[in-house]
Amino acid sequence: MQVQAQNRCKHELIIAVVEQFSLQLGPIRKVYGVAELTARIRVLLDSEFGDVWVTGEISGTRLASSGHYYFTLKDGESQIKCACFRMNARYLKFKPRDGVAVTARGRIDVYEARGEYQLLVEYLEPQGQGALQMAFEQLKTKLAGEGLFEAARKRPLPKLPRRIGIVTSPQGAVIQDMINILSRRFPGLWIQLYPAAVQGEGSIEQVVRGIRHFSESGWADVVIVARGGGSPEDLWTFNEEAVARAIAACKVPVVSAVGHETDFTIADFVADLRAPTPSAAAELVICTRDQLLEGIEGCRSRLLQYMRYRLSVAARRLHEQGVDRALSVVHRRIGRQMQRVDEQERSLLEAARRHMRQRHDRLRGVTERLRHLDLRLRFADTRRRLQVLTQATATAMQARLQIRAQRLRLAEAKLQGLSPLNVLQRGYAIVRTPEGRVIVSTQDAPAGTDLRIRLRDGELPARVTEL
Repeated sequence: MQVQAQNRCKHELIIAVVEQFSLQLGPIRKVYGVAELTARIRVLLDSEFGDVWVTGEISGTRLASSGHYYFTLKDGESQIKCACFRMNARYLKFKPRDGVAVTARGRIDVYEARGEYQLLVEYLEPQGQGALQMAFEQLKTKLAGEGLFEAARKRPLPKLPRRIGIVTSPQGAVIQDMINILSRRFPGLWIQLYPAAVQGEGSIEQVVRGIRHFSESGWADVVIVARGGGSPEDLWTFNEEAVARAIAACKVPVVSAVGHETDFTIADFVADLRAPTPSAAAELVICTRDQLLEGIEGCRSRLLQYMRYRLSVAARRLHEQGVDRALSVVHRRIGRQMQRVDEQERSLLEAARRHMRQRHDRLRGVTERLRHLDLRLRFADTRRRLQVLTQATATAMQARLQIRAQRLRLAEAKLQGLSPLNVLQRGYAIVRTPEGRVIVSTQDAPAGTDLRIRLRDGELPARVTEL
């Protein structure tokens, strides 16, 4: 007890000396630069939150031209910005979509250009159903709407094909089984293999190239796209849109032989014929012979496929624990730099739009001023004024003509009243010489003078015989 008391006293004394010394010297100030502080924060977050699972609802989804996805995960109280770089987005089983509740896996990172922390998403699955199933249903609905599953576009297989093209992996039992079955069923058959990976990175492009090769070359009578059984993830290459469209565009009939009998892929719906297994595809494209040998060969094929699947899964896990970890670090650094490129691209686009709007406003102003100075508008205005003046002049002239016509009718009535012809109507006559001189006195017509007497309805010739 005495020793403990002495130790406690020494400890308290040391603490008092340290506190006194600290009071004398004052606090030690550590000054960080912005970039240094941000980098320290990123290291702390990466070490503490290097592998986290986050649930929330997606909003504000944006796909950049670089292939990166940017969106926000939110719940009722908070939100966090997320980025899914292209090298990870290509392996997502469904694409981010606003309003979908998801569970995201990734690591917390700091985007140093803005000093913001974000979740770098490496895996994404919707809540309530698997990501594979959701992506499968999305693509199935899309292609069905385009008519790629219609029975009317399915082509029958040739009765006796002489040349068969196969798109599959050159390793494994699948190709060997198919070659054996085809050779046994129809000796002398021509078989051409287009080697392609059937799962993993690059498998989609290789399968598409194989289908296009047989479609464009015209060598094969029928094409078989084959792969052994496996999990939905292993078979996912044949649920990709690019593979489905390549099958639909192929110029020769295509048989889909992917997985086991219970496995269904998008390729099965688009192909002209679905075979339950690659071995069954070989049986379907050529005439059947020995059922027993086919059953034995099918069992052997499935056993080998299962063994290779188990070996493939073990090899993939071993690879992920080694190389993939190092690659993920490099991918994150590349992704951060590409994110900065995306931000700069977006800023440039916004600046270009503002510049175009300003130019458009200036053009509209100049156009408006030119419109006021346009001589055609002035000529049109003058023409309208002349039309108004001409119409007014025509109206005035018409009024004057009506007045003159009225006066003419009155003068005509007066002239009719004073006309000598009216006097003739009352029984009077007009006596004239043949030359037209009117006789008003007997002295004007001595004896022997020829006369013409104008009556109401004509003239009479006459001669003066005596006065």
